[in-house]
Amino acid sequence: MSRAPKVTVLDYGSGNVRSAVRALEHVGAEVTLSHASEDVLNAEGLVVPGVGAFATVMEGLKAVDAVRWIGRRVAGGRPVLGICVGLQVMFEQGVEHGVRTAGIGEWPGTVELLPADVVPHMGWNTVQAPEGTSLFAGIGDERFYFVHSYGVQHWDFPVTQPAMKPPMVTWSEHGAPFVAAVENGPLSATQFHPEKSGDAGAELLRNWLGTLR
Repeated sequence: MSRAPKVTVLDYGSGNVRSAVRALEHVGAEVTLSHASEDVLNAEGLVVPGVGAFATVMEGLKAVDAVRWIGRRVAGGRPVLGICVGLQVMFEQGVEHGVRTAGIGEWPGTVELLPADVVPHMGWNTVQAPEGTSLFAGIGDERFYFVHSYGVQHWDFPVTQPAMKPPMVTWSEHGAPFVAAVENGPLSATQFHPEKSGDAGAELLRNWLGTLR
């Protein structure tokens, strides 16, 4: 029997962390819930959950110095998975109620209110995953569970070097197309909640764990 991959779920005051811990344990990970630097930096995989407001999540991350630790992991090629607002804060900025808040800035883009008749976008939706995806291997036709009012609706990632591999972007739609997931080297993130997405979400987490070995 293969060894369980060691994953830290970042504990910085965000809700729903226990469901993420349980989902990861269910698919075979050895999980630590922590914001201690040694746990964040030394884990084979780091999961950054996030619910609520963009600005509140950024405040929580800064309070435990997690922005610096996330940057160190990504720079060192150490896998990170963001979930929901944990995806949104990886972008340059979020705009909520007219207030702009700086994000971590790993990817260019702005998180904005979805132009839909009904928000939040709550419930199951399909995605359009790119060819060659690791996260959605075998589950590209499945539905996933979303709960959000804001999203990244425009993607512009300049490839500055010929050898540079562009990120793989998965899209969904609610009022307009929005980024449902990104796979960019060690940094991946989903706008939906894999821990609430049944068998498809469990398989996505297994796929991510498979990239840690």
